[in-house]
Amino acid sequence: MSHRIHDLPEEDRPRERLLRLGPGVLTDAELLAIFINTGMKGENAIQVAQRLLREVGTLRQLSRTSPAELASSRALGPAKAAHLAAAFEIGKRAEREWAREVPMNAPELIYRYLAAEMQCLAHESVRVLLVNTRLHLQRDEELFRGTVNESVAHPREILQVAIVHKAFGFALVHNHPSGDPSPSAADKTLTRRLKEGAEILGLNFVDHVIIGLPGENRGQPYFSFRENGMI
Repeated sequence: MSHRIHDLPEEDRPRERLLRLGPGVLTDAELLAIFINTGMKGENAIQVAQRLLREVGTLRQLSRTSPAELASSRALGPAKAAHLAAAFEIGKRAEREWAREVPMNAPELIYRYLAAEMQCLAHESVRVLLVNTRLHLQRDEELFRGTVNESVAHPREILQVAIVHKAFGFALVHNHPSGDPSPSAADKTLTRRLKEGAEILGLNFVDHVIIGLPGENRGQPYFSFRENGMI
């Protein structure tokens, strides 16, 4: 293969193929090559993309790689890493726009809103979704990263976010990178204390949803405390 995409026949260049045939016909490497744009010494952009996929594995795994990790990769530098990180973020935001137009009062909606993003994380992330009186999404904020326990995700700090932003209520969401959404003892304790605090403050505690991964023996890929009668 040529070391420059511009040396390829026009019908084989990713950008021209996309414009002529649509993005669906391009391989993962060809799509990545459009964002990578230029090659490196001895490799064109398609070859760089192919090597990146070999090193990382899949697009899902690539999307969960931080911009700093991408930038330090032998396949990319800061500029190319920023292009890819921006592309993945645009996709995530576009997928979530609908959430501001419907009541976020069902666990399957909360799961749909955050699954694509949180299932890609290699670490635990704690998110708070603030809602207005119509239960429409008002604000989405990541509060913590790391293992969910009281020393990290303290109920006081979670409730304070809802108070500061004058929210009617909130939902707590976190992920289990293991893929198993079953709640831990710490998850249950945190939820119980949040319920008590929300009642005192007059806040609507919509739900606490744990996001896992689909699996043959797991049932649904999330756990809802409200759905299971624990709120």
